[in-house]
Amino acid sequence: MKKSSLAVLGVIAILVGVGAWTSLYTIHQTKQAVVLQFGNPVAVVQEPGLHVKLPWQDVRMYERRTLNLDPPIFELLLSDQKRIRVDAFARYRIEKPLEFLKVVGTEVIAVNRLGNIVNSALRQIIAKASLADLLSEKRANLMEQIQAEVAARAAPLGIRIIDIRIGRTDLPTETSQAVFNRMRTEREREAQELRAQGKENAQKIRAAADRDQVVILATAKRTSEQLRGEGDGERTLILGKAYGKDPEFFQFYKSLTEYSENLIGNDTTMVLSPNSDFFKFFNDINGSQKKE
Repeated sequence: MKKSSLAVLGVIAILVGVGAWTSLYTIHQTKQAVVLQFGNPVAVVQEPGLHVKLPWQDVRMYERRTLNLDPPIFELLLSDQKRIRVDAFARYRIEKPLEFLKVVGTEVIAVNRLGNIVNSALRQIIAKASLADLLSEKRANLMEQIQAEVAARAAPLGIRIIDIRIGRTDLPTETSQAVFNRMRTEREREAQELRAQGKENAQKIRAAADRDQVVILATAKRTSEQLRGEGDGERTLILGKAYGKDPEFFQFYKSLTEYSENLIGNDTTMVLSPNSDFFKFFNDINGSQKKE
């Protein structure tokens, strides 16, 4: 074989090798591809592995994995005129690579477009809420509204929103200090009201207790006087009956009672006549005085 023929075969082999090399491409399992012919998309390939294309066709690779979006922190004025700093993040996926290519083109542009969409939805929905809403159970409902809004606006880009969350909602330094001062003033006012209510209740309780004390003492005094009167009456009745049955014994008992009441201690001094009835029973058994 002539040398010229060998050279031609070598060139053909090289061309065939180059053509085979440019016609084969590999898709990783984390990627998906759009095949372009003269700048126009002709096929979407999402299966991983080795694939074939025409040598003059190009392949544009995109991520199949879930991607993270962390837009810049921005300040927002709420419905209750409180300013907050919102730090949000989103997770998304390129669901339709062909639409993604036509509308967005590259992932860098997609990040900017999607970041603007997220910030716009956050401003639109959160601005209608108050700080109390963001700190209560209403926060979950607000996040559902935000995710629905972002998903609707991201769908034409070929992007599916997986999740959106607000990481932090901090108050600016000057706003935090103003809110703190207002909260402290409010707590102090509530404390003063509670103290005033406590003093008022204490005065009411003390007045009621004093009133009850007067009523109880008056009732007890009236009851005691009534019982004492009943006791005295009963005593008089008993003494009257005893006097009627045995006058001499009654006189004797009465004299003993007077002795026990008046002859107390060893230094009792009494100036009485010897013939006084008080010493009647100090005489003989018949009550007559002893004669010297």
